[in-house]
Amino acid sequence: MTVKTVDSPKILTPKLRRNKATGQAYVVLNGRAIYLGVYGTEETTENYHKTIAEWLSCGKQVAAQGDNIKLNEILARFWVHAESYYRSPDGTPTSELDSLRYAFRPLCNLYGNSAAASFGPRCLRAVQKNMVEIGWCRNNVNRALSRIKMLFKWAVSQELLPSSVYHALVTVPGLRKGRSEARETEPTKPVPQEYIDAIKPFVSRHMWTVIQLQLLTAVRPSEVLNIRPCDIDRSSKIWVYSPADHKTAHHGYDHKIYLGPRAQQILIPFLFRPAETYCFSPSEAYAERLARLHANRKTPLSFGNKPGIFKKDEPKWKPGEVYDVAAYRLAITRAIERAFPAPEHLRQLPNETKQQWRKRLSKKEKAEIKAWYKQYHWHPHQLRHNAATFIRKEFGLETARIILGHRSTPVTEVYAELDQQKAIDAIVKVG
Repeated sequence: MTVKTVDSPKILTPKLRRNKATGQAYVVLNGRAIYLGVYGTEETTENYHKTIAEWLSCGKQVAAQGDNIKLNEILARFWVHAESYYRSPDGTPTSELDSLRYAFRPLCNLYGNSAAASFGPRCLRAVQKNMVEIGWCRNNVNRALSRIKMLFKWAVSQELLPSSVYHALVTVPGLRKGRSEARETEPTKPVPQEYIDAIKPFVSRHMWTVIQLQLLTAVRPSEVLNIRPCDIDRSSKIWVYSPADHKTAHHGYDHKIYLGPRAQQILIPFLFRPAETYCFSPSEAYAERLARLHANRKTPLSFGNKPGIFKKDEPKWKPGEVYDVAAYRLAITRAIERAFPAPEHLRQLPNETKQQWRKRLSKKEKAEIKAWYKQYHWHPHQLRHNAATFIRKEFGLETARIILGHRSTPVTEVYAELDQQKAIDAIVKVG
């Protein structure tokens, strides 16, 4: 039997052409003819190779003149670069792409069709003001402005814009606390332990183990969800987990997470699997849930519906092999709503859509539901603050910095609440 192999498609480079009427050499890039000089000369050949090299380095886009290029075209060219640059070692896109999309939306809405070279500090302030008006908090506005400035810096490095455009935008400062109309967000604080314990009956054993590991190791949500047996060094008394991908990996930093006896004990049941598979699997949790429902079935198997008869061959949703942070956060939110149900008069009715429910609530009731949500709801990243606060209080700031994987102690202070009792005790002694 003959096996036919299929070669991968070749990347075709536009050829150098000759205009018979004028004797000029040209190349067609993105539908545009670019003339390079008299055909057949050494100088023309050098111009051709230089033009092709610049075209490839710009993501197969023709370099535009700074006076004519629109801001939308700058954004399109940058996005080609961003999709290949902001990637994890395994090739998956990072969350930075979502942050960039979020930051560029007001910029595109206001000035997308304007000439990029004419975008100055006054325009950037207008974008900044628009972000405040649509309800962004001060920190998000400042982060978005930094990404917009980075966009123009990249455009200057690609010779799409003159450097003066970027240097002018740098002069626009970020919003200062208490000196702008932007709303302020409350600092992230640890979760009361009773609120954590209350959701245990309403989450899977996978999610509860993830929660406990965060409390015991101060690991980030994305890192704990991606634990694999092959990433854990179990050769010593204290296990060392080295994430395949982490927040500062692109800077060349190593990050080690230490697993003590208690963390090891709760993780062991999830290690009996192939070394390169994820310990916490949505498909495994889903199968366990179905098995639990079947075990609790009250109707005899000879009556009623039988297991699997409603299973679809191609369902719209299939459980994956690894959780993401959004799924983890949603599982916690749903568990909180079951552990701490909203007051009966504020709940969404069974046959009521979310839009109808919101329309039914009065202004006072909306304030009540907002207060209830603020009191009981928490998110996975707060568990890192729980662990950081405890470690700092018991072992000091430097130990907390090492465990949290920070390069400097000021960053650790954001996570670990200050132990004010020590200051109070000192003042009592001083008098």
